[in-house]
Amino acid sequence: MSAAAASAQLPAEKRRVRWAPALAALCGLLALVATVEVVLDGAVEHSQLIPKQPAIAGWMSGIGERLGFRVFLIALLVAVGAYAGLLWLTSKFGEGALSKRFAIALVVALHAIVFAGPVLLSTDVFSYIAYARMGVEHGLNPYLHGPAAISHDPVFRYVGHDWRQTPTAYGPLYTLLSYPFAPLGVEGALWAMKVEALVASLGTLWLVWRCAIARGFEPVAALVAVAVNPLYVIYGLGGFHNDLVMMLAMMAAVALMLTPQPSSRREAGAAAIVVAGALIKATVAVLLPFMLLARRRLAPLLGAAAAIVAGALVAYAAFGSHGVNIVAALNRDAAFVSTDSFANEIAHLFGKPGVFPVDHDLLKAALVLIVLHLLWRTWRGYDWVAASGWSLLAISVTSTWLLAWYILWPLPLAVVSRDRRLLAATLAVQGLYVVHQLSPLLVPVK
Repeated sequence: MSAAAASAQLPAEKRRVRWAPALAALCGLLALVATVEVVLDGAVEHSQLIPKQPAIAGWMSGIGERLGFRVFLIALLVAVGAYAGLLWLTSKFGEGALSKRFAIALVVALHAIVFAGPVLLSTDVFSYIAYARMGVEHGLNPYLHGPAAISHDPVFRYVGHDWRQTPTAYGPLYTLLSYPFAPLGVEGALWAMKVEALVASLGTLWLVWRCAIARGFEPVAALVAVAVNPLYVIYGLGGFHNDLVMMLAMMAAVALMLTPQPSSRREAGAAAIVVAGALIKATVAVLLPFMLLARRRLAPLLGAAAAIVAGALVAYAAFGSHGVNIVAALNRDAAFVSTDSFANEIAHLFGKPGVFPVDHDLLKAALVLIVLHLLWRTWRGYDWVAASGWSLLAISVTSTWLLAWYILWPLPLAVVSRDRRLLAATLAVQGLYVVHQLSPLLVPVK
């Protein structure tokens, strides 16, 4: 039989695998090119998309051109298209489309490109440094004062205008973790924050890989779904946000709980890690009740209680009662409204100028009802990882202060959830966010 005849007899599915690796390689290359474009152009000064910062990427500044909105949005659109292609290929063909080595190399390359470049799209990392320098260099409590209290400090000029009067809303554990970076100076602290974000991201992705294997999912598909996501790469990692540290704690707890026949010690440790994550950024605390309901054993409850007591004592010793009262800070920030929030856009659709105080109350009530429903379902045997992911997604959707990295919270859980609808819903919400960002492309160039 000729080779052509033999090929014709192969099932169509097998024949398609032959071109899948080439298409996956093309998608990976497009993702890299789009990221390189944003990073190189972002290294050129005087861009509205790039916050004022020390010249940490000055060696790149002569390569690209100043990053404009249209170029950025086109690069984002290309990255989204490449990501969608990789999602489809890995979900359909697995390693037949994208080998483990290629997937890992792609992820490492994306991380290296972003790490070498400037801070993208957000001034948050400078707030982290400012709060650390307030405590270490100036002896001020960052839970009582905003960065304006150190307006003479060299970091102040880089802090976003919206946050100069605002005390920190981050957990006391994260504030203490950032303190050792303060004596390094602004540029040294910035590089330390970048290393912290890089390590946290890679650690999170390694745990995603392990959790996917533990649940019988294709690890390459899970890795790609998180690590090549443009919002994760450009907005989350590009801004070097502490959300990455929070997600590391989140996935460490999930990994401990998903080990075959987890011991009481592991369950207690998992619950304690969730509490530690909440002391970095409070949002991850939503995992705890679902974890406790799923196990219904004493060990995780004791682990959580011990961590809460220890965390409260450390926070009080370091920052007084204001360091313990995280709820007050969350309530303060919950009153903010961003132009990208779903609540704000829905208000505009109904002809309202924006979100009113009653809308905040309705959104909080809706969130409570959603979480209560998920708790009831978990009690009846629903996957606690999925329930946690749905809760994080609900928090981001009902928040009036929505930022791109908030809708990344449920993504690592979604790729290891037994309810695959969670991943579809998370990607749909992210897609709507991207569409909202891309709307300026429809405006004719003058």
